[in-house]
Amino acid sequence: MKQKITNTTDIYKGIFDIVRCVPKGRVTTYGAVAKAMGLKSGARMVGRAMGFVNGEKPAVPVQRVVNSSGHLSGDNGTREKKLAAEGIQVKNGKIVDFKKLFWDPVTEIEL
Repeated sequence: MKQKITNTTDIYKGIFDIVRCVPKGRVTTYGAVAKAMGLKSGARMVGRAMGFVNGEKPAVPVQRVVNSSGHLSGDNGTREKKLAAEGIQVKNGKIVDFKKLFWDPVTEIEL
């Protein structure tokens, strides 16, 4: 049985580890990461964690995490450029072919 994580630092570490698993050219959502972590209604916590990725080693590909409809949030210009470098198209702030590019950590990695 999984041990429930209650320490914010440990929760953020788990979130970062999941986001690092998102393959280049794919995207996931804040809610999918939260679900993989076992965080009920934790999408906001995942979003908050993404604000603390600077200086993390290895780097956390925050650009690969979007909202549940495929829209970018935060610094869209920088994120859009990073996604484009990975071959992901963004139109009007939304991932083109979002459903096709969606990566679900619950089914893709063993937690």
